[in-house]
Amino acid sequence: MSPRRRRLRFTPLQLAGWLFADMLLVLALVSMGDRGDPLAAQASARPSAPADAKPSPEPSRTAPTGPRSVERKPVKIRLEAAKGDTTRMAERLRAATARYEGRGAAFVLTFGQAPEPGAGQAYAQEVNTSLRKARPDMFADATTRDFWFKGASGAADLEIYFYTR
Repeated sequence: MSPRRRRLRFTPLQLAGWLFADMLLVLALVSMGDRGDPLAAQASARPSAPADAKPSPEPSRTAPTGPRSVERKPVKIRLEAAKGDTTRMAERLRAATARYEGRGAAFVLTFGQAPEPGAGQAYAQEVNTSLRKARPDMFADATTRDFWFKGASGAADLEIYFYTR
């Protein structure tokens, strides 16, 4: 082995992974910083009053316009129903989400319990299908992900991330 070869700690191929990860981080930060502040745009659009004019009362604030955001804190639900019993799953999901009626879910993480990963993900997929049956208006456009959590079959933990109001 040549002396030059021994001095290199990393090969360029190994460093490419770090470069890719750093680029993804930069792109994520740029995309998050790209969102404008609709309230700041409204404030700058108001005409300034002359110095001797009486100040007018502040107009009532309306809901900000612009792109929807996703709430940071998920709504967590525990569901217990037998595998294949989609009717019972839908009933329990309808009851558990009743207080959130009128809201739209952005995405749902479902952790199906089972001794093996394949069975847990299959159960989570059944639960996610039942979500759309239980509340089609709430979960019609929601992205769902199926995960496995080791445990006894017939239970799932859901994390529902709603759009902000």
